[in-house]
Amino acid sequence: MGNTNNGPEESTDLGAVLRNGREILLQGFNWESHKYDWWRNLERKVPDIAKSGFTSVWLPPASNSFSPEGYLPQNLYSLNSSYGSEQLLKALLQKLKQYKVRPMADIVINHRIGTTKGHGGMYNRYDGIPLAWNEHAVTSCTGGLGNRSTGDNFHGVPNIDHSQHYVRKDIIGWLKWLRSVGFQDFRFDFARGYSAKYVKEYIEGAKPIFSVGEYWDSCNYNGYGLDYNQDSHRQRIVNWIDATGQLSAAFDFTTKGILQEAVKGQFWRLRDPQGKPPGVMGWWPSRAVTFIDNHDTGSTQAHWPFPSNHIMEGYAYILTHPGIPTVFYDHFYDWGNSIHEQIVKLMDIRRRQDIHSRSSVRILESQHNLYSAIIAEKVCMKIGDGSWCPTGREWALATSGHRYAVWQKQ
Repeated sequence: MGNTNNGPEESTDLGAVLRNGREILLQGFNWESHKYDWWRNLERKVPDIAKSGFTSVWLPPASNSFSPEGYLPQNLYSLNSSYGSEQLLKALLQKLKQYKVRPMADIVINHRIGTTKGHGGMYNRYDGIPLAWNEHAVTSCTGGLGNRSTGDNFHGVPNIDHSQHYVRKDIIGWLKWLRSVGFQDFRFDFARGYSAKYVKEYIEGAKPIFSVGEYWDSCNYNGYGLDYNQDSHRQRIVNWIDATGQLSAAFDFTTKGILQEAVKGQFWRLRDPQGKPPGVMGWWPSRAVTFIDNHDTGSTQAHWPFPSNHIMEGYAYILTHPGIPTVFYDHFYDWGNSIHEQIVKLMDIRRRQDIHSRSSVRILESQHNLYSAIIAEKVCMKIGDGSWCPTGREWALATSGHRYAVWQKQ
C-alpha cells in the first residue's frame, strides 16, 4: 500500500495514523458557518488550532452546492462555495500545511443535484459541468436509470449509483484531485447511503492519511427512554468499518447517545455487562471517533443535542478515554474562554500522559451520580456530582472543573 507521491513530510503508509492512534480532531464549522466568510475566519485561527494540539481539522464541504451548507453538491470540481472562494480555501489549506495540521475534506458523494431534466422529468442529468453524467449514474430508487441503491436513500434528491464502474472511476479521480489541492483526510458523509466496499475502493484509490465515516442510525429506545444495551447499534457501525477493509474509522454515535443520557444522573450506563465502555469505543477503540456534538446533532439544527450544562463532563470522558476524540467548533470557540481553556487542559493531559486510541480502561465506579475510571494505568478520572477520589498517594490532581476531575501519577 505504498504511497510515495505525497511529498516527504507525509507518511507513505495508509494505515500509519490509525496504528499510531494519537489523533485529536477538531470539527471546524457548524450549521451557520457559511454566513461568516468561513475560510478566512479559520485561517486566522490556525495558529491556535495547532498550538492546542489538534492533528486534523474537518472542514465543511468545499465544492459548489445547491444549499449554502454544502450538502447538496452539484459541480464537484468547483471550489467556490458559500464558505469562500477557491483562492481563500487554498490559502487556508496552505496555512494548515505550514502548521502541520491536516485538512479533512467532507466527502458528499451519496447524492448530487442535477443541472438538467432527464428521465421522468427529474433533474437527474449533469450536462454542462465536469462529471457530466446522465440518468444512468442515478439510482433507480431515486428517479434515475441506474441500479438500485446499495444503501439507504437520501430522499428528495438524485442518489448516485456507485455500482457503475465509470462513476467510481470519476469519483476516485475527483478524490485524488482533492488530495492534490491539499486535503489530506476524508470524512464520508451519509455513509449509510452506499455500500462500504466502495468506501474501501475510494480510500485505496485516493490514499487519504486518515478517513472517518458518518454511519448514523437511531439508537435503541424503549417506552422509558434509551435502552441500556446498545450492542446492536454499535455492531452496525463495527460491521461498516469492517466492510471498508478496516481502512476507515467511524463516528461513535453509540457513545454519544449513551453519554448524553449518562450525564443526566445515569452513569451506570457507562459500563457494559462485560465491564467495558458501552459504545464502539469499548469494542474497536482504534476505529471509534468519539464526539459530543456536531453540526447536525447540535448547532442550530439540534437534532440530538448533548445537554449544554454537561459538556465538560462529556469532554472529560472522551478526552481521557481510548478512541479518537473530536472537539466541536462551537464548544471550543463560541462558548467562552473558560471552556476553551478547560478543553485545552484535557487535551494537554492526554498528550503528556500519552493516552491513545487503544489505551486500556479500568472502570472503578459506575453509579447514578458517579463514574470513575483509570486509563492506561496513568490517568484517573471521575465525572458526576458524586464525590470520589482515587486511593493511593501516587495520584496528583491534574485538572478539575464543574462535576469532573482528572488525576495523573506523580
